[in-house]
Amino acid sequence: MTKTALVWGASGGIGLALVKLLTANDWQVVAVARRTDRLTPLSLHTYEVDFNFPGSLQSVTTQMIQEGLKVDWWIYAAGDIMVVPMVKMRFEQWQQILNANLTGAFLALHYSAPLLGPDAPIYFIGAINERIRLPGLSAYAAAKAGLEALAEVARKELRRPVVVVRPVAVITPLWQKVPFKMPPNAVEPDMVAAKMLEAYQSNHLGYLDIA
Repeated sequence: MTKTALVWGASGGIGLALVKLLTANDWQVVAVARRTDRLTPLSLHTYEVDFNFPGSLQSVTTQMIQEGLKVDWWIYAAGDIMVVPMVKMRFEQWQQILNANLTGAFLALHYSAPLLGPDAPIYFIGAINERIRLPGLSAYAAAKAGLEALAEVARKELRRPVVVVRPVAVITPLWQKVPFKMPPNAVEPDMVAAKMLEAYQSNHLGYLDIA
């Protein structure tokens, strides 16, 4: 039987790698992204969403529920980053980063929980957050740390596997938004996607550190 994955942030580096990998392995992929033009040839179900507006996430999930979708694997791979010192950061900038990395994860799960199949695990793309507490990354670091707390509570409330993927630096377009040098141990999105699929197949629990 064909399995279905729901990928939030499906047009980003890791999200797009997951969509391609799962499609190649005969999964049906429900792909949600800010822009879906890169996804149309790859997925039977694509939805556009604006993570800055809760109503957008609610509208998208209402469509999915009305279409009777059920998912075997739920993945939140959306994210954004910005380097601005705290004393110079505007509230809108702070909110933008939290919306993409943390609030969006909450809203996506809040609205789409009815789509989860009986054994569907929940995966969040996090970060090794103790390594990203750097000048200018207050919002990003806070969001990723908060995501781990959110995941732990979700596991207890929903009584199902909830995995936080914590990769080292990943070679994605997000690096073009920061002034940091790419670490020598940075990995490709395809490698992260492959490790995630292996984890799904082995019923992995807890954190998934990818180095």
